[in-house]
Amino acid sequence: MTATNQQARYFALLPAAGVGARMAANGPKQYLAVGGKPMLRHAVDAFRASDLVAHTYVVVSPDDGVIDSVLPPELDGVTVLRVGGATRMDSVLNGLRALAGQLAEHDLVMVHDAARPGLTPSLIAKLIDGVGDDPAGGLLALPVVDTMKRAAPGADGVSVSAATVPRNGLWSAQTPQMFSYALLLRALGSAPDANAITDDASAVEMLGLSPRLVEGHPRNLKVTLPADIRIAEMYLANEEN
Repeated sequence: MTATNQQARYFALLPAAGVGARMAANGPKQYLAVGGKPMLRHAVDAFRASDLVAHTYVVVSPDDGVIDSVLPPELDGVTVLRVGGATRMDSVLNGLRALAGQLAEHDLVMVHDAARPGLTPSLIAKLIDGVGDDPAGGLLALPVVDTMKRAAPGADGVSVSAATVPRNGLWSAQTPQMFSYALLLRALGSAPDANAITDDASAVEMLGLSPRLVEGHPRNLKVTLPADIRIAEMYLANEEN
């Protein structure tokens, strides 16, 4: 692949170097089976099934000994980058830097959580269509529908409800989050604290830009706790494109 084509292309980048501590599992959560297939493979296959995506890159730790069994080297349309870092942001930034010279500045990069197995080609298309040519990029997200509470410490360390927070204008961020290669590289490279960047949009916002919010779908949930696996499997049992 070269960066000579002036037409912007779409690429996927999945950071998959995390350990998934909250899952209480014996290994990284991205390799846990959901519906009979590793979570990471579900996410990768969604991008592979999209005609809009030129190539998919997966960032793993240099010493990852599992990835070759999940994403065999001969798998079409996928490249594994063994440049994972200590934080999610580090992994994404290392992956972007490893692609220097392969992606043009105006190419669009969709960063997606490896632990979101419910992604579909139709959601990818919806993101691309919804963001359009907005220079600030955009992300899938869901409007908050529950009443929001601000917690405070109560007696014996138990959390209590201290206030009700207006939910108007609140959205729950999902992935993919899509930005031009140059913008994402600049935003993450200038972020002051890697631990404070929990998603890529927050780094772009620090530059004074406002990424578009494109309504996603509940099936695109992030598997964080063991109970989330059953919910993800419920959605996967009702496949959609």
